[in-house]
Amino acid sequence: MKELKELAKFLFGFMPWLLFLFLSGHTLASLERSIIICLIFSVLLGFKELRKGFILQWGTFLFFITCAITINLMNLMFLAKSMGIISNGFLACIIWVTILIGKPFTLQYARADFPKERWNDPALIYSCRFIAIIWGLLVTLSTLAAILRVLNPALYPDWVYFDISIAIILGGSIFTTLYKEHKRKQHHKEA
Repeated sequence: MKELKELAKFLFGFMPWLLFLFLSGHTLASLERSIIICLIFSVLLGFKELRKGFILQWGTFLFFITCAITINLMNLMFLAKSMGIISNGFLACIIWVTILIGKPFTLQYARADFPKERWNDPALIYSCRFIAIIWGLLVTLSTLAAILRVLNPALYPDWVYFDISIAIILGGSIFTTLYKEHKRKQHHKEA
């Protein structure tokens, strides 16, 4: 039960992105609507994390506010047509930047669950970095699928790309849950 609660809290950080995946649709009107909904959700659901300076939440907020300005207000259609690539690529960039600056986004979530004296534990930092790298690879894979979709639209039907995105999210979620459980058991054996 604890694992499900932790996973839900972790995925909660991705909620605006998940909503965007399901709501953006195939029309400009659905894209514009989903941008506004996801912008609102990024503030409402991530308010506490925004105040704490969580990089994923700030990146999410900046992405949707930029989309609201460039697509909803300025009507830059070339951006709207490439939204699959842009959204996946931007999320992948957020994840990779957190890793490269030595503050993997997963560490901010982990620290909320651990006492302060464990925040700088090298094993915790390593595990968080490893999980963030896996998510970075998965979202990069999703970006590559979006690029393939644009470069060769007749190759597969749209539902294949949607299913790839869902499989990546499920795969990442399952990996995160199993890896954290493995590390927890390993920590208890060592203690």
